[in-house]
Amino acid sequence: MPIYEGYGTITDKLTFIIDIGAAYTKIGFSAEFAPRAIVASEVRCKNTNQVRNIYDYKDKEDLYDLLVEFIHLLYFKYALISPKDRAVVIVESLLCPTLFRETLAKVLFYHYEVASLLVVPSHLVSLATLAIDTGLVLDIGYTEAVAIPICHGSPVLHAWQALPLGSQAIHSHVKTLLSADNTGIQNISESVLEDIKEDIKVRCCFVTKRERAEKLRSVSSDIAPCPSVVYPLGGTKSLNVSGKLREMMYEIFFDEDLDHLCISTMILNVIASVDVESRTLLAENIVLIGGTCMAPGFKARLKAELYRQLKNERYSKFKNIKTIKFHTPPAKENYTAWLGAAIYGATEIVSMKALSKDQYFKEKRLPDWWSNLKDVVRSI
Repeated sequence: MPIYEGYGTITDKLTFIIDIGAAYTKIGFSAEFAPRAIVASEVRCKNTNQVRNIYDYKDKEDLYDLLVEFIHLLYFKYALISPKDRAVVIVESLLCPTLFRETLAKVLFYHYEVASLLVVPSHLVSLATLAIDTGLVLDIGYTEAVAIPICHGSPVLHAWQALPLGSQAIHSHVKTLLSADNTGIQNISESVLEDIKEDIKVRCCFVTKRERAEKLRSVSSDIAPCPSVVYPLGGTKSLNVSGKLREMMYEIFFDEDLDHLCISTMILNVIASVDVESRTLLAENIVLIGGTCMAPGFKARLKAELYRQLKNERYSKFKNIKTIKFHTPPAKENYTAWLGAAIYGATEIVSMKALSKDQYFKEKRLPDWWSNLKDVVRSI
C-alpha cells in the first residue's frame, strides 16, 4: 500500500454538495462541517471576456454554456476532483425556475457524466442541522427574502411569503446614500462599485435599535450618529461612509410599505396562514438563513420588531403566542442550507432516492422534488 494515496482516494466515496446561490455558491463534501469553498456565482465568458453571473442568462442555450463553464470551475479549480461517476446533491430554493434546474441537470448528466443527482429544498434541509422537523425558515439571500413554514418535515407551500428584500436591495440603497456624501462615486465602474458596496456593508454597517433609528430620521433630533469611516479606494482616493449610513442602511428591512409589508409582518403573515395548533410552535422555532442575517444586531432587532407587531390590532388573533425564539444552527447563516444537505448526503438517501444516470437518460427530465419528498423525510 502506498504511503500517499492522493486527494482523489480520500474523497472517492464522498458525495459532492453544491449550493448555487444568486450571488455565491458553496461546495464541499458530505459529512463535513463547512464548505470547502465559497465562490461568486459568476464566470468569465470566453467569447466576450466579460464576467457574468450565471443567473443573468439570455436563453436556454446561453444558460447551458454558462453552467458548463461554471461547473468546470467548481470541480477542477476548487474541489480538485473528477465529476464522472460521482453522486451529487444540489441545494435549491423552492422558487427556483424550472428552466434553471432542468438545464443544470442536463449539464451534470450529459456533459460531466455524474453517477446520480439528488435535489433537496434549502428551507427543508436547513432544519436537519438542528435535528427538528418543524420550524419557520426565513431565507434572506441576494435577491429576495423567502419565508416558508416546515411542519412535521413537509413545507407548507400555501403559506409561503416573499419580498424583494435582500443584499441587492441593500446595495441599491447604499449607492444612493454614498452618492449623497461622495461626488466622485459616479466615476467608479459598476463592477468595482458592486464589490465596494458589499465590502462596506460587511465591514462598516450594523443594525441599530428602532428608537434610535427614528431619532436619526427626525430633523429636529439632536442625537449624534456613530462615527464616520473613511473607506480607502487605493492611492489617494477614498470614500466617506457617514455614521448615518452605517446605522440606517438596514432600515429598509423593517420599514413597512404601502401594504404594511416588511420582514416582521411577512413572518407573522406566514404564521397566520397555518393551522392554529402550529402557530405557537412555529413562533418558537424560527430559523434564519442567508448571508444578510449575519449583520450585527439583525436578530435582536427582528425579535423586537416581531414583539412590537404582535401588539398591533392586525395580529390580535395571536393571543396564544407569548414568546418568539430563534434557533442558532451549528453553522454560519450563509451556509446553513449547505450543511443540511451535507448531512443528507451522508445518509442512505442518496443511494435510495437520487436520480441515477440511467433513469435520467430514460425519462429525459428531472422529477419535481415533491414526488419523493415524503419518502426522503421518512428515511432521514
